Amino acid sequence: MRTLLAILLALSAAACSGDGDAAGRVSVRGSDTMVILTQRWAEHYMRAHPEATIQVTGGGSGTGLAALINGTTDIATASRTITERERRNLRRNRDAEAHAAPVAIDAVAVYVHEDNPVASLTLAQLSAIYRGRIDDWRDVGGPPGRIVLYSRENSSGTYAYFKERVLEGRDFASEAQTLPGTAAVIHAVSRDPSGIGYGGIGFGGGVRAVPIATEGGDPVAPSAESALDGRYPLARPLLVYTAGEPRGTSADFIAWTRGARGQRLVEAAGYYPLPRVRTAERVTR
Repeated sequence: MRTLLAILLALSAAACSGDGDAAGRVSVRGSDTMVILTQRWAEHYMRAHPEATIQVTGGGSGTGLAALINGTTDIATASRTITERERRNLRRNRDAEAHAAPVAIDAVAVYVHEDNPVASLTLAQLSAIYRGRIDDWRDVGGPPGRIVLYSRENSSGTYAYFKERVLEGRDFASEAQTLPGTAAVIHAVSRDPSGIGYGGIGFGGGVRAVPIATEGGDPVAPSAESALDGRYPLARPLLVYTAGEPRGTSADFIAWTRGARGQRLVEAAGYYPLPRVRTAERVTR
């Protein structure tokens, strides 16, 4: 498996910004994982560029990419990569290629209640838990008691990422409770000592992120270093997509998020900034 750093370098090499009028209105729609961060970006960008309007809404990565395909948003935010089907639909509907740029790094954390004593989980155990094959905490080193599953809605990029990476495309257990956003998952787990949930690393409070191990490996806690070097197995880039190369205000806004000021907001929001060599550069067309 390629490290996240290699993926980021490949994506950054393709990231471009067009020229054009810096003034204008830009709509951004998509990832609920990214919505608070994107709103902060928009607020700070508009302070520096009062002639611009950046409108941000969530709804999930799938919703944002669907809006990009049908032309109702300028920028789609996504916590997963675009699918081949979505690429084909974008070509058909808008005669454009999907253009991606990484804007931050995330680690999908597995959250338990702060009083839960489970020290770590393997990917195999995590898969068995979310498929309903393991349903008691004592089977993974915890106290006896039923495991309560909290998950994301199926329009979520985090849901799609977790299903692909952890469940290897198989279905979640029917008893998994679907919640609209990582904040809702965190809130539920923080109030439920029997609960387990997953979501972006930028959320927390009353919960604990469990170190995760691959088969035969040591448990690794999520951190900027372990996400970048590939030791943490559930690391991913956070992405923005446009239909073709971005132009005008869209291009300038994306470049700003990847620059020093935008990346400081990434860190303040609890996510991990892009590698320094990339945040310093100004992408060119």
